[in-house]
Amino acid sequence: MTAEKTDAIVLRAVGWSETSLIVTLLTRDFGKVSALAKGARRPKSPFEAALDLLCRCRIVFLPKSGDVLDLLTEAKLMRQFRNRTQRLKNLYAAYYVAELLRELIDHGQPQADVYHLADETLLKLEQDAQVDGVLLQFEMSLLKLLGHQPSMTRCVGCDTPLLDEGPVHFGLLVSGVLCDRCVAGQRQVIRMRGESRKIFTLLSEESDWESGWLTIPDLVRGECRAIIQRYLTVHFDRQWQLHRYLEDLAR
Repeated sequence: MTAEKTDAIVLRAVGWSETSLIVTLLTRDFGKVSALAKGARRPKSPFEAALDLLCRCRIVFLPKSGDVLDLLTEAKLMRQFRNRTQRLKNLYAAYYVAELLRELIDHGQPQADVYHLADETLLKLEQDAQVDGVLLQFEMSLLKLLGHQPSMTRCVGCDTPLLDEGPVHFGLLVSGVLCDRCVAGQRQVIRMRGESRKIFTLLSEESDWESGWLTIPDLVRGECRAIIQRYLTVHFDRQWQLHRYLEDLAR
């Protein structure tokens, strides 16, 4: 079987035996890959520090068919995640990025845009940036790339444009804003400030996520985080482990 080469970000590494690891990688060219790294836990491992969580590395692997793990044969470290600010929130935010990618990206489906988004986000989290803004931009950009972006400008019930800049109804189950007529009978609906919707609308309409990084006004920072976290929880019907830690740090 032909060996494949690509760049990858380490999303998880767990012990498989006394000497080996099973790693989950987000690759630039092959999507998410799960592979066995034989000998990775030995004192003089050929992989050295390349398989630490959040590292970016250049890998060589042998793809396997079916449910069999791929075989990782080489991994050369390109960049480690370095929390230069030594802030716990930056570190947990980076772990959260890895959690979302592990759970939302399918195996074996190339998504180079997602890889580059993750790489740029981790770089930003290494620096002294507003973590809430970086995370919100990552979450909305990832949802957009995966086809799960909520509607912020038109009612998801009747497709009417919502031009009023005041508070709106946001349907968590229906993935978007609702007009006063369509909100009747809907479940899992929350109220969103007009200022918060402006932030979400800006990110929804942004065609190039690399053009800049968002700073959320203090007035709506908490609401924006609460809304996106609830949306991710309800829309994907799962509890996200890192949400609790990020909420604790925010308090």
